[in-house]
Amino acid sequence: MKKTIVTRVSACIAFFVLTSLYAQQDAQYTQYMYNTISVNPAYAGSRGVFSINGLHRSQWVGLDGAPRTQTISFNTPLGDTDRVGLGVSIVNDEIGPTRETYFDIDFSYTIPTSDIGRLSFGLKAGGHLLDVDFQRLSKFDVNDALFENNIDNKFSPNVGIGLYYYTDRFYMGLSAPNLLETKHFDESATVNNNNSEAFIAEERINYYLITGHTFDINEYIKFKPALLTKLVFGAPLQVDVSASFLLYEKLTLGVGYRWDAALSGMVGLQVSDAMMVGFGYDRETTELGKAVFNDGSYEVLVRFELFKKYDRVLTPRFF
Repeated sequence: MKKTIVTRVSACIAFFVLTSLYAQQDAQYTQYMYNTISVNPAYAGSRGVFSINGLHRSQWVGLDGAPRTQTISFNTPLGDTDRVGLGVSIVNDEIGPTRETYFDIDFSYTIPTSDIGRLSFGLKAGGHLLDVDFQRLSKFDVNDALFENNIDNKFSPNVGIGLYYYTDRFYMGLSAPNLLETKHFDESATVNNNNSEAFIAEERINYYLITGHTFDINEYIKFKPALLTKLVFGAPLQVDVSASFLLYEKLTLGVGYRWDAALSGMVGLQVSDAMMVGFGYDRETTELGKAVFNDGSYEVLVRFELFKKYDRVLTPRFF
């Protein structure tokens, strides 16, 4: 019985891996509201401080070949006017036999739209490195020429754009962090016995809409609903909604729902003015969530903020 379960789980992972090879998507995050720079370059510098973020995500813990993601980024305003922002990010994303490394530089330019509102325009530039070890796959046809040669450090360039409007209590952003639909080819393969090339991985454009608002419940409690929507043609629409409470400007408690996919819980602690830590947990609501060897998905986030221009904590903007 155990062998049957393992076989079914392995088949599920193999199907997911093969699907992702043909239609690559950006990594997903439960604590997306604290990792906005990864999806929208216009966010760079918007907090008015030098901000460093580190995040680790282990998805579907217990399943062999399940996704794992690590990100490290910083962003900061430049100059005295805070009109220009700069960001740098590195993302390592692994699933099954594939490993992809993203490295990007983000630039933003901000204009005041009112006494409280600011609109930022963002540009992202960088590249991806793709590695695929086909020897780690259980192939249906061991003689399939498409999987004979591994992909090693296949480079593809990246450019992206974004818009980000925000006040002290509200934000909304639209972005496409990767505008180049790069196809990774196996030049030794043939299709339908002709000489045309067959691609085995494709970078699709990911479109993002993010928004959130902070409300004062009373002097000590703030409430923030948030939304992230991701659209990739050829893949299911992803909608993440969350509701978080900030208590005494120190402790954040939140819940979230990824449409037709997962339920999540979040805890954050503002350790000091300069340091915040966060933890997130997802549980799949699909059949995959019922697998014996799936213990859910975990995220750990650490944020440091330095060189503040104002002698106060950046609240109620806890985004």
